[in-house]
Amino acid sequence: MRLSRSFFHTLKEVPKDARIPSHRLMYRAGMIQQAAGGIYSYLPAALRCIRKIENIIRDELNRRGCEEVLMPAVQPAELWRETGRWELYDDLLLRFKDRKGGDFCMGPTHEEVITDMVRRNLRSWKQLPWNLYQIQGKFRDEFRPRFGLMRAREFLMKDGYSFDRDTEGAKASYRLMYEAYEAIFRRCGLKFRAVDAASGEIGGDLSHEFQVTAETGEEVIVSCCSCDYAANVEKAGGRRPAGNQGAVGAGEAMGGGAGGGFRAGDGAGGSGAGEVPALEAVDTPDQRTIEAVSRFLGEEPGRFLKSLVYEADSEAVLVLIAGDRDVNEAKLQTALGAGRLRLAPEDLVVGSVGVRPGSVGPVGLPDDLKVVADWSVEIGDSWLSGANEEGRHFRNVQPGRDFPLPEFVDIGFARAGDGCPRCDSGVLEETRAIEVGHVFYLGTKYSEAMGCSFLDETGAARPAEMGCYGIGVGRTMAAAIEQNHDENGIAWPVPLAPWEVVVLPLQLDNEAVTAAAEEVYAGLGAAGIDAVIDDRKERAGFKFKDADLMGYPVQIVLGARSVGAGKAELKYRASGEKGEAALDAVVNTVAEWVSARRGGGGAENRGTAC
Repeated sequence: MRLSRSFFHTLKEVPKDARIPSHRLMYRAGMIQQAAGGIYSYLPAALRCIRKIENIIRDELNRRGCEEVLMPAVQPAELWRETGRWELYDDLLLRFKDRKGGDFCMGPTHEEVITDMVRRNLRSWKQLPWNLYQIQGKFRDEFRPRFGLMRAREFLMKDGYSFDRDTEGAKASYRLMYEAYEAIFRRCGLKFRAVDAASGEIGGDLSHEFQVTAETGEEVIVSCCSCDYAANVEKAGGRRPAGNQGAVGAGEAMGGGAGGGFRAGDGAGGSGAGEVPALEAVDTPDQRTIEAVSRFLGEEPGRFLKSLVYEADSEAVLVLIAGDRDVNEAKLQTALGAGRLRLAPEDLVVGSVGVRPGSVGPVGLPDDLKVVADWSVEIGDSWLSGANEEGRHFRNVQPGRDFPLPEFVDIGFARAGDGCPRCDSGVLEETRAIEVGHVFYLGTKYSEAMGCSFLDETGAARPAEMGCYGIGVGRTMAAAIEQNHDENGIAWPVPLAPWEVVVLPLQLDNEAVTAAAEEVYAGLGAAGIDAVIDDRKERAGFKFKDADLMGYPVQIVLGARSVGAGKAELKYRASGEKGEAALDAVVNTVAEWVSARRGGGGAENRGTAC
């Protein structure tokens, strides 16, 4: 491609809402253009990167026996009503009526449509397994789209779905897709982690996210410094404190994977040494939050029992956790076995404990009020808490003495410093990351609801076992930039670079320079290298800045002095390394370098599963 003839421009200014590097750099590099909030046009450079990601995805899936389909973007409401998700998805669905008054939506995902497609064709167990996928635009009406392609309303997604005869087959399909995703992101040249994850509204009880590590990531993942344990913070926990007895954690109830979250001796309560003084009431006028009361009393937040009333399926539940930790509502909902969970409204709090939020505590509660406590409460023996009286708190609260021992469960968010739930010696570390892929084992959630069944060997009807597997294609492009950039611009991994090499002739009025540039450019094309020639009549410094901004992995610089000496100058963008090559050897030198790194390897951008 010749830049002088291309639909190409770079910018110095970016919109005020472009706050993260990928959003700013894609604007500056002329890759995207906003049509409306969270809705973007992909310009040529972006689309070339997108196509490379798509090709990697197709190659890895097709070689594993998956088949590509293309389903409609517009979906009828009746399919969503079969699964109950027409109401569940709420405002995320862009809903509309056709001219006949029928209800439709723009598809945010395709579980219903694929299940309908398969049930129309599935008859016998002999037909399975099937593994179908598509790459298609999706639309989710995000309340606050932000961060460019990271949280857009319209986005490009690869979604795939497996259908199997039984659980064993479904889990084999899941493992196949897990391995495919590892290969895909490794070939993209990205550093990533596959982590245990919560399934959310999609459903299912086996789920992994593929997270690209980046300082600007929205997600927080925790991983063990001693073993291979890694999980999304929404699901992860730490090792249960030593010496605790008799309670079942939410992670155990779920079959493992979500540990507790507090190490003995950390922050809250006391150490258990010595006798705890008698309960003492103190006045705390107009102090209604942990932060306010801790300042008022001169105590650390971790010494407080945070007491929250939740509504679980219309029943009030008092939840206790150390004041410097937060309740993980996904874990709490699982531990309670609740279909719906929310913080209780004030009238329910007053009706349950007799006081408004802000003074609630565990002492003197009604006998019929269910109480659960996080593991962090179990190691404390001299807490501060609300006194269930306006403007008063208690000191020296001791579980078992001042209130009955509650059920201890794992309901806190894990954090750095917690013990690893998988090994005996490891400690958790936190890393910020960007979710680019997610695999779910669905079981029969959708097939039962929609009657997607087959006749087994005995002639009995059975619902198909399903899995679903998604990759955010545009999000992967943005994540690659978040992980590979510097103050000068993008530094693409070779497998995703829109163009692998740029040829930079510096003096276009010099016939020797232009002739050498044209010969090198033609040679790169003949060698199968994605190359661009910057033949614009611009200053050398302008071209260098644009080349660094665009992130071409290799820059071939041709000036009067170097060409006169029979050489070309080389710059490798990711490492900043510079060198020279003879004009008659430069194409082979660069082609060998690029080819060695197209698979996602290479010294500068080696994709790993960490």
